[in-house]
Amino acid sequence: MTETVNDTNSTSSGVLQRLVNVRRDEVAALMASFTMFFTLLCAYYIIRPVRDEMGAQISKDGLQNLYAVVFAVMLGAVPLFGWIASRFSRRLVLPALYVFFALNLAGFWVLLSRHGADPATAKAFFIWASVFNLFVISLFWSLMAELWSDDEAKRLYGFISAGGTAGGLAGPIVTQLLVTSVAPANLLLLAAVLLLASMAASLVLRGLRPGRAGSATAPAGGGIFDGALKVFESPYLARIALFVFLANVVGTFFYNEQLRLAATAFANSAERIKFFSGRDLIVGLIALPIQIFGTGQVMKKLGVTAALIALPVVAILGTLALTFNPALTMVAAVMVAERVAAFSLSSPAIKVMYSLTSQDEKYKVQNFIDTVVYRGGDAASGWLFSVVSGGAGFATIATAATALPLAVFWLWTARDLGAAHAERAQEHL
Repeated sequence: MTETVNDTNSTSSGVLQRLVNVRRDEVAALMASFTMFFTLLCAYYIIRPVRDEMGAQISKDGLQNLYAVVFAVMLGAVPLFGWIASRFSRRLVLPALYVFFALNLAGFWVLLSRHGADPATAKAFFIWASVFNLFVISLFWSLMAELWSDDEAKRLYGFISAGGTAGGLAGPIVTQLLVTSVAPANLLLLAAVLLLASMAASLVLRGLRPGRAGSATAPAGGGIFDGALKVFESPYLARIALFVFLANVVGTFFYNEQLRLAATAFANSAERIKFFSGRDLIVGLIALPIQIFGTGQVMKKLGVTAALIALPVVAILGTLALTFNPALTMVAAVMVAERVAAFSLSSPAIKVMYSLTSQDEKYKVQNFIDTVVYRGGDAASGWLFSVVSGGAGFATIATAATALPLAVFWLWTARDLGAAHAERAQEHL
């Protein structure tokens, strides 16, 4: 019996080694990483359409104000995270915060079950979800950067990202199946359970790779504002921050346009949630095979720069397409293409950048960029979108005239960042 189990495990490892450029001693940790990201994004993609539906209920001006509130919350949360990371061991930070967010989900379940999605609760949940998703995903990639080297990251991040995409597929499927038969609030409890499962997988992963990053019991060190200060002190980190900022300024233009059109295109909440989750399902179906078979090959053969520029190129083409056809079907198609490029190529490439940074930079700088800089892009985009579109979105030429130069500058930034990574990688040889 034991021999049969061992043979099965050996066969599974052999298949994985043929699909992915992974060494036998890395297989168990790779699968733990895959599982952790799967359960994390499955939880998020159950939460996401509920958040998007609540966003669709909020007026254009109200949504713009919420982006500013989210950004302000981030400004307060990041120093708090810096304090936690400076004083508690890295081994404890991620599990504790995942449990905290799971308890938050239980709290929102109570509120929504008792009072429904009244305006105050809808706004609170939109703000919370916009903070939650960045923190939990940033913590995941901080752990990856801590445990996997630059070479390992280039080989394996595509497959690890596929775990998230598979979760991104499972989440919308679950939502589609349940949204018409259970109250949306009950979906939050399922998301909380999945978040706790992701936390458990992180503990398994640390046990499998205890020696990779030195003492995981040590705090990240430094002060609570180190993440922000290091971004301004390091040209390399500043380039990463600029890339992320521009990505969200341009991407939020598309997101706001989708919410604007969806608010009038569907008659009720369930239909909008079904639309949002259906779009996420399409993204996952396209991105998953690319991540498994293509991401590692692109970064290995064409380099990190090629993966970085994919997203701004899609944004440029999407802006041109919406200029000629500003319809919901077109903006949905553009967002699908953009998210596929992000999940399959540009996002894994950005995460590879952090494998060449110090331990405190892996946590504090990455957290600052993934939260404050990311939501700063959202806030700037919300303000710009409101000012230049006048409520008409891409139906006015001013929106495209603003988005297109930003996307071109973003493309230049991606090329410059790729060159900076190649130079730093040579220094680490």
